[in-house]
Amino acid sequence: MKNKVVILIISVLICLLGLTWFTMKNNIVKQAEKIVISDLELSNIDDGIYIGEYTLSPVKVIVQIHISNHQIHEIKILEHQNGFGEKAEVITDHIIEKQKLKVDSIAGATVSSKVILKAVENALNK
Repeated sequence: MKNKVVILIISVLICLLGLTWFTMKNNIVKQAEKIVISDLELSNIDDGIYIGEYTLSPVKVIVQIHISNHQIHEIKILEHQNGFGEKAEVITDHIIEKQKLKVDSIAGATVSSKVILKAVENALNK
């Protein structure tokens, strides 16, 4: 009988943890969807190396952008705190390819995509 009670308590705790995780994840995705990304006027940005960051807890990104001849030549992700958002890092290739921030988020990595985009925007709007 005691084993059944222990199993029941553990099962309830696992369910509560799962529900808490789902609620937190859903909340952060909603917050990320509200982030406004402004496009850039690259002709106003001088050549150089720019550093920017953005945090939507628990996701934090620090980027380094290389601008030359008013074009984005390279974006390095110096820090990306989020174990599940690594696949979003390909968004930097999309930014470079299109030379703008108005690119689609990476499916399944909305939060990291938006945080990376905002970090790039912050770097270049200084």
